[in-house]
Amino acid sequence: MFKKIASTFANCFKIPELKSRIIYTLIILAVCRVISMIPIPGINGAELQQFFDQQASSSGGSWVGMYSMFTGGALEKCAIGALGIMPYISATIIIQLLSAVVPRLSKLAREEGGRAKIVQYGRYLTLILCIGQGFFMASSWINAGAGGGLFQGFTGDLLLPMMRNNVWWYYIQTVIILTTGTMLLMWFGEQITERGIGNGVSLVITIGILARLPQAAQGVIDMFKGGIEGPVIFKAIALLLLLVGVIAAVIAVTQAQRKIPVQYAQRAVGRKVYQGGTSFMPLRVNYAGVMPVIFAQAILMFPAPLLAKAGMAWDMPKLTALSGMLHERSFFYLILYGLMILFFSYFWVATQFNELQIADDLKKYGGYIPGVRPGQATSSFLHNAMSRITLAGAVFLTVIAVIPIILYNQMGVPIYVSQFFGGTSMLIIVGVMLDTMRQMESHLLMRHYDGFLKKGRIKGRF
Repeated sequence: MFKKIASTFANCFKIPELKSRIIYTLIILAVCRVISMIPIPGINGAELQQFFDQQASSSGGSWVGMYSMFTGGALEKCAIGALGIMPYISATIIIQLLSAVVPRLSKLAREEGGRAKIVQYGRYLTLILCIGQGFFMASSWINAGAGGGLFQGFTGDLLLPMMRNNVWWYYIQTVIILTTGTMLLMWFGEQITERGIGNGVSLVITIGILARLPQAAQGVIDMFKGGIEGPVIFKAIALLLLLVGVIAAVIAVTQAQRKIPVQYAQRAVGRKVYQGGTSFMPLRVNYAGVMPVIFAQAILMFPAPLLAKAGMAWDMPKLTALSGMLHERSFFYLILYGLMILFFSYFWVATQFNELQIADDLKKYGGYIPGVRPGQATSSFLHNAMSRITLAGAVFLTVIAVIPIILYNQMGVPIYVSQFFGGTSMLIIVGVMLDTMRQMESHLLMRHYDGFLKKGRIKGRF
């Protein structure tokens, strides 16, 4: 098996176009990692990183650790990529929501060239969000020594004396640098999609998660040393079984699909006669992939610290109490998190799966589903079928997403370990890797090479 995988990877570099795309993608991802390591001038990121490490080793941490995971550790280093790619994802969510409720945007999405215009609107909105979130991040860093708000428990000083004496210059410089870092990551993601092996933004997120592998491995080693309370061997075995089970479940559900049979009648187009036949329409159980989880986390990351900061500034205990309810340790957070994943699963299907267009295309080309009338009846059948299988996929995503939180809250597993070996991170990594392998496999099969996921039908040499 391993010999076949190694041979398949070797074949990837025998195809000039695929080789150049892989090398280009690796270079861009390396630059993304550099962006997450270069600290902003005038800020002592090493002290904040030490604080994060102490929290993780003591099984502490909060949602800030999860956000830092998506930035590849850039947040705790006070790096130029501390905002990560999340502002772009948030802008995408907002544009998707507006496209579903604003008729003008909905009409623009269906027009020729309209999708490019909507993407451009998303870039403008990303810039606005970066400025706002960058100012909030700069304010959190300058007030980090208060020990509350975004970095609860931190009592050090992140700013050098030269920055303390020039506060306005600090704000201007930090906001500009953070905005530039996120816009660069957005542009790199688009370049990987166009010139690389695809899934640009997803790969940027994945490489940030994989950067936490050494810390997660160290956390597992600490578990064997008895670094946490309880039966260490039992927790280690349970964690290993959970890891294997999550990977198997993610692969199974990601690959699962319902095949809708489609019958094509014989038809004549001009002087040509096209024979009929039988085919099938694959409906994926997890049609939305990892997007509902990313959307839910992107939205829930900021209300808690914003409410906590507002409650302290305006002396309003109710806002502080509401902030505590939105903390990831609370039961209310788990319920809200799960409901948002369910919502975004159906929302993504509603915006991306157009059953009306599929039914019209089937009718146009002489296709029909056996036992179902063409036209409106076919559209209703596809809508009902997609709704049922989406429920199964959404429930699966919800269960996978709450596993790290349960591990962290109930079993006392260190935050780095639970985030990496738990559900969400593994879901993103496995899902993105499968999609990337499909992209590479398409190039291999065109050159008659065996692919990663299945064998090519035609044997031969390039």
